[in-house]
Amino acid sequence: MASIQRVIRVNEVDINVVEAGAGDPALVFLHYWGGTSRTWAPTIERLSQTHRCIAIDFRGWGLSDKNASDYTLETLADDDFGLRSFVLVGHSMGAKVAQLLAARRPEGLTGLVLIAPAPPVSPGVPEERRRGMLAAYQTREGVDAAIGRLAALPLSKAHREQVIEDSLSGTAGAKRAWPERDMIRDISDEASKILVTVQVIVGGADNIETESTLRAGFGGVLPGAEFTVLPGVGHLAPLEAPAEVASAIGVALTA
Repeated sequence: MASIQRVIRVNEVDINVVEAGAGDPALVFLHYWGGTSRTWAPTIERLSQTHRCIAIDFRGWGLSDKNASDYTLETLADDDFGLRSFVLVGHSMGAKVAQLLAARRPEGLTGLVLIAPAPPVSPGVPEERRRGMLAAYQTREGVDAAIGRLAALPLSKAHREQVIEDSLSGTAGAKRAWPERDMIRDISDEASKILVTVQVIVGGADNIETESTLRAGFGGVLPGAEFTVLPGVGHLAPLEAPAEVASAIGVALTA
């Protein structure tokens, strides 16, 4: 189904939005650190046949405003659109933003689907590793090498180039906020306030957010979270295995 691209002014920042399909609840897609709304295109192509799908570029990424100065998780969660009925679908960093937003219990939120999510507990990643992550996102060569660690299944040439372009598109502030601060933040207190159903989708070959780590990380905070494991899939699940991701989301919506 054809998509529509538009820019919406939210909190004095221009946010790029891509929308396709129709119906309630809408599925709102939040991308990973280094991604954009394009990350979700293959998944949305499948789900927009039956659902209204909305994907955004977080401030500082893709085609969204590059002039903002604040890129904290709370601020990213503030950039919402007042939908009357919606499910949040977050990937990695976007899943942590989704948890914060869901913890506010916004009117209209009916569910939470987290794909390869950053957990609510602090992962305790050493500073040296986090500096290396940031350094990797400064050059094509760095991003290309990072893809080898993120993806377990081969990406098409077009998707590999897309990941490189999207990762390099971020502003300096947007790139720094996650590894320097937000990825190690513990949001357990906030996440424990989530009332809607939580579905976690994880790649069986994801070495960034492993199934065992996520089960432990969510177990003490959201013990009711349901897990779906995608065999052989890595951290870039929406690009590695979009059909499987779309199917798992569809199942989650009926749970």
